[in-house]
Amino acid sequence: MAEIKFEEAMKKLEKIVEDLESGELSLDEALKKYQEGIELSRLANQKLESAKKKIDLLVKNKKGEFELKPFEDSGQKEE
Repeated sequence: MAEIKFEEAMKKLEKIVEDLESGELSLDEALKKYQEGIELSRLANQKLESAKKKIDLLVKNKKGEFELKPFEDSGQKEE
């Protein structure tokens, strides 16, 4: 699948869901759409994970100074 943007992948996924829910597709068409949806879902998930790794949060430490912390640490409370 060619490289596409996250937003474009989500729009295509929404269209695939609409098509599948309509019940108007043949079995072969539905299977092709389903497979395309799975590929788009994986692509979107990869893009989200990549973006998550790039996000840093600016937080205050105990001294009242600002410091950068990785996104993954944002849910942990400082003691």
